[in-house]
Amino acid sequence: MPFSLSKEYDVVVCGAGPAGLMAAYTLGKLTSGSRKVLLLDKKEPWKEPIFCAEAVSRDRLSALWPVDPSFVRGPLSGIYFTSPKRYRAEFYSKDCGLILDRARFHHAIADGCVNAGVECHYDVLIKKLERSGSGWQLTVDVGGNLETVSARTVIDATGPGCKLTRDIECLQGIESGNADLEPAIFAVAEGIEHSREHIELFFGSEFESGYGWIFPRDGVEVNIGFVLGKNVKSKVSLRQKLMDFVAHDYPQAKVKAVYGGMIACTGPQSKPFAKNGLFKAGDAASCVNPISRSGIVESLLCGKIVAESVSEWLKESTDEGRALVESLVQPRWMQSLGKSHVQLARAKDAFNSIRDSQFDRAARHLSKLPREKQTLFRIFFNVLWACPSLIWKMRSFLH
Repeated sequence: MPFSLSKEYDVVVCGAGPAGLMAAYTLGKLTSGSRKVLLLDKKEPWKEPIFCAEAVSRDRLSALWPVDPSFVRGPLSGIYFTSPKRYRAEFYSKDCGLILDRARFHHAIADGCVNAGVECHYDVLIKKLERSGSGWQLTVDVGGNLETVSARTVIDATGPGCKLTRDIECLQGIESGNADLEPAIFAVAEGIEHSREHIELFFGSEFESGYGWIFPRDGVEVNIGFVLGKNVKSKVSLRQKLMDFVAHDYPQAKVKAVYGGMIACTGPQSKPFAKNGLFKAGDAASCVNPISRSGIVESLLCGKIVAESVSEWLKESTDEGRALVESLVQPRWMQSLGKSHVQLARAKDAFNSIRDSQFDRAARHLSKLPREKQTLFRIFFNVLWACPSLIWKMRSFLH
């Protein structure tokens, strides 16, 4: 359906993933329609495929967005930790998490954006972003026609590549998601025996500096894949490595589709998230758990923090006041979740140094225990017991 953009907005949110959707929704609610907020993406945010495993903590999600059965594939009651020799330890906690249908979840937040008064367009390609006076100018492709819009402030929620603002970030010295990216690949497959209420995680040198996974979807399909460390040089293509993994462990499986890409792998956050009215959110700001690489709830939280900051920024009447608001975005993230991420990032190298034999020893011991005794504490203790040097490596990281 043809449409035309206005020429001026208070805020333009670029990218309609979890961070962008949450930022736009929060701004709409906070400003009650008094500000012109525009949300843009090149595709509808509920279009498949969505490149992630879709698992979240129920408690952490519900603190940010009401959980509705319409976008939940099913509950999670535990995690299998599987060693290189396929010894399996189980952490069980009834209804501890959820498997989302990301397409429907995104649709729910997008509907919330519209209800909050946000102007949303999901078939617009942002071609260029540049400074213009005291604000920003965006050149966008709308149905093959180039249009120009201006904004007082812009939120970049375009994901880990964040090509839109790469050069601007370098000039402004703000936080970028470009530096730390890791290769990930997964397949949607059938015929893989699995528990519909468990995630299975695979550790060891087979998935160097990363891990493999199986995430349930609908009781028939699974998401099976892996992520590797950013500096790992695989001897075969990622696709071939994935197909070998599936064929070796699940020879009866039927692979329906394969998807790959780069994901952010957070390091310590030191640069600001905002400057001169340009704000970063979600994967674009590397707000990702550095060990699990989870980013759904992290992006929602970051999008909310950034939107609250932008709302304050718009109320300021001086450059000094706006600069102060910008300087506080990164500390707000650090207070909410960033400090935990920094600790995990510092411990990441130590975790990656665990040998296959040590994973096997810990998992073999744990697998012999009754399920109710396989607590996260006992799993962690057994890994330390199998790898005593890890205790000393982690002591300095966690202080």
